[in-house]
Amino acid sequence: MRGKFITFEGVDGAGKSTHVEWFANELRSSGRAVLVTREPGGSQLAEKLRDLVLHEPMDAVTETLLMFTARDDHLKKCILPALSAGTWVVCDRFTDATFAYQGGGKGVDAGLIDSLAKVVHSGTHPDCTLVFDCPYEVSRERMAKSGRALDRFEREGQAFFERVRNAYLATARTEPGRVRVVDSTLTLEAIRAELRSVINGL
Repeated sequence: MRGKFITFEGVDGAGKSTHVEWFANELRSSGRAVLVTREPGGSQLAEKLRDLVLHEPMDAVTETLLMFTARDDHLKKCILPALSAGTWVVCDRFTDATFAYQGGGKGVDAGLIDSLAKVVHSGTHPDCTLVFDCPYEVSRERMAKSGRALDRFEREGQAFFERVRNAYLATARTEPGRVRVVDSTLTLEAIRAELRSVINGL
């Protein structure tokens, strides 16, 4: 049987990455084979493109094209073979992030993004997407506490953050059957209780 494809999404600083490995381990504990991966990245070529996208200044359309180039390789080399083998794939970001960041955040035409998505993965879409949501102030505080150098997306201001956040929430309203919003200002225990309920429903 084909594996399930689960994606984690959300604004920078929302804390989604904190829960990815835990979520995967919960799935493994129930006997499922699980691959954890990320975007941009996940394959050798896509990881090289990730470095460019996160650190090199570029036009928003160029950025979008690079995201889908990385995604195409990642799908062909990692995601699709795993799903075909019955492995569940948990991916930190996917095409919803492109609609949110390049579309909502930077104003790239949604029609272009949709066309690229149809070319790259017309038959492959997440079975479940978790959008971790928090206000701008919480996001900034968490990233400041991380102590690491921020990439060029994380250095964007509040207006960009709000556009990205609103794009994610709009997707959740449009696709309530696939997308679930997780309030990432809740306690760790409360969030993981919610994630367990998601796992039980898969």
